[in-house]
Amino acid sequence: MSDSSHLDSSAAVNGESSGRTPVYFLSIGGPNFVENTDHPAYAKLVAVGQEITTDVKPKAVVVFSAHWQGGPSKIKINVAEQTDLIYDFYGFPPHYYEYEYPNKGSSEVAEKVIEKLAGGGIEVERVKRGLDHGVWTGFMAAFHPKQNPLNVPIVQVSLYDNENPDQHYRIGQALESLRDEGILLIAAGMAVHNLRDFRTTLATGETMPYAFSFDEALKEAATAKPEERQAKMSALMRRSDARKAHPSLEHILPIHVGAGAAGADLGEQLWTLPEGSLSWAQYRFGKVAAA
Repeated sequence: MSDSSHLDSSAAVNGESSGRTPVYFLSIGGPNFVENTDHPAYAKLVAVGQEITTDVKPKAVVVFSAHWQGGPSKIKINVAEQTDLIYDFYGFPPHYYEYEYPNKGSSEVAEKVIEKLAGGGIEVERVKRGLDHGVWTGFMAAFHPKQNPLNVPIVQVSLYDNENPDQHYRIGQALESLRDEGILLIAAGMAVHNLRDFRTTLATGETMPYAFSFDEALKEAATAKPEERQAKMSALMRRSDARKAHPSLEHILPIHVGAGAAGADLGEQLWTLPEGSLSWAQYRFGKVAAA
């Protein structure tokens, strides 16, 4: 999807940055989240989106989603300027496959990302694809095309197809300096994500104990002193409740990328809500620069 109101991608990173951008981790729900506008997390994503468009004012967004893995030792990057959405889900009513989210990519920004990653010894493959639902369902709330349009290029980068938190942390470290060019890094996943228990908790209304315990442990690790953060984030994944909170790790690995990109900046939990077998926590690393 494309929209003429979006900035020309070639102008994405020209000029001086107005300040170092923060880094965000956003817990983003499934496709039905687009229509679940009464959920507390929806309003919180709207608020974060307004903070980004009003105060951060990035020149471009680089986003990592739980729903795109590259290879075990190689990550992929979308270099397409214009693409359709990816409806990477099944069993939903037909209209879910008709949603549109106007967006534009940027080969210029993508090449900047590739250069930084290569400098960090990270192998990258260029591909052309759309935005998966791990991005567009949350962005529909945070950056609604009519109510709060983002109006800058969006470049998606994959995770590794492995469960090594330190390797994902190093992706963020390699990209940290993009923040000084007005490029915003967003990591999208879920703070707790156990779909195996989801139907059970829907039936009982119970929130699982691991949703509370892991959510609190994540807060402790993500908000640790920068020099201690990577070790604490790595240790987090060895906790006894880690595999209950995340039977597979793709929804938590994006925050490792975000924390790696934080550098010397502190992490802050903006909001959280353990619910059933999930947690909707949001984090920001670094401050929003004063206008």
